[in-house]
Amino acid sequence: MRLTRRHPSLAVVLLCALAVLAARPADGDGAHAPGHGSASGISAQVARLYEEAAVATQQYEAGRRKAEEQKAEARRLEERLDRERRATAVLHDELGRIASSQYRSGGGLPLTVHMILADDPEELMRSQRAVWQAQLSLDRAIEKSERAEVRLTRAEAKAAAAWKALQKRNAELAALKQSIEQKLETARWELQGQADVSVAAGACAGAVRLDQPETRFTASWVAPVETYVLSASFGSGGARWANRHTGQDFAVPIGTPVRAAGAGKVVKVSCGGAFGIEVVLEHAGGYYTQYAHLAAVAVDQGDRVAPGQWIGQSGTSGNSTGPHLHFEVRVTPEMGSAVDPVPWLAQRGVPL
Repeated sequence: MRLTRRHPSLAVVLLCALAVLAARPADGDGAHAPGHGSASGISAQVARLYEEAAVATQQYEAGRRKAEEQKAEARRLEERLDRERRATAVLHDELGRIASSQYRSGGGLPLTVHMILADDPEELMRSQRAVWQAQLSLDRAIEKSERAEVRLTRAEAKAAAAWKALQKRNAELAALKQSIEQKLETARWELQGQADVSVAAGACAGAVRLDQPETRFTASWVAPVETYVLSASFGSGGARWANRHTGQDFAVPIGTPVRAAGAGKVVKVSCGGAFGIEVVLEHAGGYYTQYAHLAAVAVDQGDRVAPGQWIGQSGTSGNSTGPHLHFEVRVTPEMGSAVDPVPWLAQRGVPL
């Protein structure tokens, strides 16, 4: 997944970078200075819009499924109505056939005349009763069918009206979803612009304490992002890497919340260099995880984090061709000791 990078004008970048450098020293050892209100504001806005976009998408998809169900119900009722109408037509034809038969056998003469002329009056009476019963049964069946048709017609109209109402609601939800996504896209690139300034200056803004979701993970390990497409894998070759790719890339939009893969301690928050804005966590058992090319961080060095806790927002800072999260698992806090994160996570119950 690749998106075209948008850069602020060179003059703005230089001015912002000079202002950052004048305000605080570079953090080559991982230390970082307090954040600005504007950076905090845009990070929080992106996180909020990200959540709103997710909710809007869920509502739209739920409404779309409901509309499809209602449309299918209207179609089912229409088919049932057609069957009832065909059955009624058959009954009418049967009644017509009986009436014609009566007419051909002298149905226009009074019953007493038939009895006088008949060779066996009792047999005639039995036949007449059978005709009456058949006609009565047909009349009742037709009446029942007509009542059913009325009910089905009403149900069909109700289902069709519900489907139209749902379609209207879904159009409103689609417009809301599009509006939120447009605002989110604008905010994402504003957030990335601030990240580019920080990387150019080599100094990170302070952690933005984002409102954490209510979800509490019971598992000890989770994927570093919730929804993703796997892109460059561990060990793959490429012109942008000196040797081989040292992690697993997750293609996600700018501003996507990045989660701690497991419980641990923040041992590094850094800006600048090939990894751009990055966070490194230390976990029990002598392992470390790295989260690179971020647009913002939500933790400070020394913080303790829980599995699934938001520690930053994805971006495309540093040596990056497009928005994604670069995720590494290491046996030391520094690069050069990486292991393949896909089987490592799978061994801990997190298949990617």
